[in-house]
Amino acid sequence: MAKRKDIDNLLANWPYQPGDVMARVVKASDGREVLQMRIDLGVMQLEVDGRPDGARPQGAETYFDYLLSLVIHKGDDFVLTVEQCAEADREFVQFYHRRICWLTLRRFRKAVKDADHTLGFMDFAKQHSPDEEWTLSHEQYRPFVLFHRIQAAALAVLEDQGPEAAIGEINRGLDRFRSLFEEYDAGERFDDDELVKRLVELQDSLRNHYKVGRTLDEQLADAVAAEQYELAAKLRDKIAGRGSKRN
Repeated sequence: MAKRKDIDNLLANWPYQPGDVMARVVKASDGREVLQMRIDLGVMQLEVDGRPDGARPQGAETYFDYLLSLVIHKGDDFVLTVEQCAEADREFVQFYHRRICWLTLRRFRKAVKDADHTLGFMDFAKQHSPDEEWTLSHEQYRPFVLFHRIQAAALAVLEDQGPEAAIGEINRGLDRFRSLFEEYDAGERFDDDELVKRLVELQDSLRNHYKVGRTLDEQLADAVAAEQYELAAKLRDKIAGRGSKRN
């Protein structure tokens, strides 16, 4: 009997739910873990490490790594070709799919790692882009990727270090967001941005759930702004002591 090649049983046992990111980690036939994402017309399977499709472009771990090696040899005036732009776009899409799967599965450290890859690749693409249109086609998604990165980092830190550290992570992320808005002369839109509001809501929910007031880092910023330098020195000592205890 010929071996079946359809995936009818797989699809029937894992119904698609419109509007939901459906992901799971399963064992492949060789024993390695793979990530699967249910989509409308089937299932996507991604590798959990390296490039999501498992490819090694020109022997590099990712296409971004391969392009970085080209810059080393060709210099900073390197400009991406049409073909290289297309390959870069493929990798952006692959890492997007894996990142949203990790977020759904609450694998926050992995989501942070994939978001950092994308943000780094965006920086590279902006520097070596062939034209402004291609640059903006990626830059328009930077706030969304940054939002995922901040959210995932805060929730990872919450698990490892507690609510105060998570609140601090969100504050640092909001600073990055503000810098991004100012870079594009849109600072006045910062407070009304939907992604910024969602991060503030996450921060407020952490404060309320864990009954956290102003953190030491926030108290330090308040003291410096108010020119209360003696208080600021004491707070710095407390923060330094907290860090030494963790180590």
